[in-house]
This record gives sequence, C-alpha cells and structure tokens, in this order.
Amino acid sequence: MSEATDRPDADAWAKASAEDIAAEHARRRAEAGQGPGSAAEELRRLAEAVGEAVNERLAALRNPAVQLAAQGVISQVRSVVEPIVDRNPDVFDHLGAAGSELLAAYRSAVSRAEARWTSGGDSASRSTAEHIDLD
Repeated sequence: MSEATDRPDADAWAKASAEDIAAEHARRRAEAGQGPGSAAEELRRLAEAVGEAVNERLAALRNPAVQLAAQGVISQVRSVVEPIVDRNPDVFDHLGAAGSELLAAYRSAVSRAEARWTSGGDSASRSTAEHIDLD
C-alpha cells in the first residue's frame, strides 16, 4: 500500500457529514416542492413569507383599520417589486453571485488577518502597547 492510502483523511468525517446534511436538505426541499430556484424566485418566496408573517401578526391585533392599512402597503410594495423582478430576473442572479463573491473575499481577508493575529508571528507586526498590571 502507498503511504497516502495508509493514512485516513483527517477531514473525512466532516466532509461526509456535510455531504449527508446537504443531501438531506435537498431531499426535504424536493419533498416539500421547494427546489432551489433563481434569485428572483427566491425573492418572491421571501416577500410572500414576510407578507404572510405580517398578516398573521396583524390578525392578532384585531384592529381592522391597521389590517387594512398594512394590506394596502403590502400590495403597493408588491406592485412596485413584481414588475422589476419580472423584467430583470438576471439582475437578481448577478446580485446573488456578486454577494457570494464578496462574502468569499471577506472570509478570506478575515481568516488571513486572524491567522496573523493568532500566530504570534514576528514581533515587528505586534502592537507596541505596554501591559500595565492593575493589581
């Protein structure tokens, strides 16, 4: 046997667990009829979920004037957002991709800075602050 096959992958358990969790999430979404969609579809779903939640909260108030005003605001927002989503579904896909790229860049920058901070590397990069014992 080669040396590479003698040693198990240190992250094999974590990788297998992550794959199993992702597969389970996909199975549940498919079972519920909620396959992954485009960013525009996801935005619509989010807007519907928020609208339903707001309606439920307002129904608990049992004030018809507040409910009517809120439903008017929600319908106005939908009338503004729906045409934009319908005309420009690609924009939301691009914005989603751009957001993912920005998040990846942020994570990279933070992990590198964190590695420098915790490594205790060279003393020139350390702070010149003096520790003062208050006891």
